[in-house]
Amino acid sequence: MDNLIEQFIQYLTVERGLSTNTLASYQRDLHGLAVFLDQSGLHVHQGTRSTIIAFLAYLQKEGRATATISRNLASLRAFYGYLLRSGQIDRDPTVNLESPKPEKKLPTILTIAEINALLDGPSLSTTTGLRDKAMLELLYASGIRVSELVSLNVDDIQLSLAYLRCSGSTSRERVIPIGETAILYVKQYLECCRHKLLKHEHEQALFVNHLGQRLSRQGFWKIIKKYAVLANIRVEITPHTLRHSFATHMLENGADLRSVQEMLGHADISTTQVYTQLTKSHRLKDVYAKAHPRA
Repeated sequence: MDNLIEQFIQYLTVERGLSTNTLASYQRDLHGLAVFLDQSGLHVHQGTRSTIIAFLAYLQKEGRATATISRNLASLRAFYGYLLRSGQIDRDPTVNLESPKPEKKLPTILTIAEINALLDGPSLSTTTGLRDKAMLELLYASGIRVSELVSLNVDDIQLSLAYLRCSGSTSRERVIPIGETAILYVKQYLECCRHKLLKHEHEQALFVNHLGQRLSRQGFWKIIKKYAVLANIRVEITPHTLRHSFATHMLENGADLRSVQEMLGHADISTTQVYTQLTKSHRLKDVYAKAHPRA
């Protein structure tokens, strides 16, 4: 089988121009199959659907991650497809084999203490610091996406009525209530800072960068990562971290699932239900920490 693998790798190198790392990945996966077949007393030409399923089951038993098993199956598909096209086998044993379903990981959220540290990071004595404070407070207060935050116009937020309007990926407008703290800092930003950043009076964007233009999503994430470092937050900040935290903290404090679904703009409530798993997990951790003698 080693010769067949070398032929296949040569084919991938010449015909498909794959990177060295990708080729090494193929070679590693196929070597694993070769060892498995050898231990089973089989030649590669004798590989059947049952053989491939047994190999994937072996990988699972060895504790390989779902993503790793899926990658192995992709390598096997490419290899056996090559052997079939080159006339070295009569039947591809990987046809119609389904990849294992990816594991659904619960979203990462910040604790209340981490949220407070993050939101307290910006300096209120500077123009950009007050802008950053207003953005972070508004994002956590509303649970909107970062793309929705930077798309807000001045007219989309009604501070006197304590709500904002935004349109998500479905273009369906939703109205979201916002709290007093967010209102306070957005009001200060509008009154004291925004006009200092503007270059053109006709700019409608609520949050603008140092060029006076609408802040980009990438620009915002440079900002939030800076404050995550200042707050000594060790978990990886993602574009949805504050949104996940908003939803989880709302449910932990008694908000009903339908209301959180509406605020997040989820079309399907099953998407929102993942946060109930997080709240259950956090409650169990709290109970354990308080009750277990060695916790």
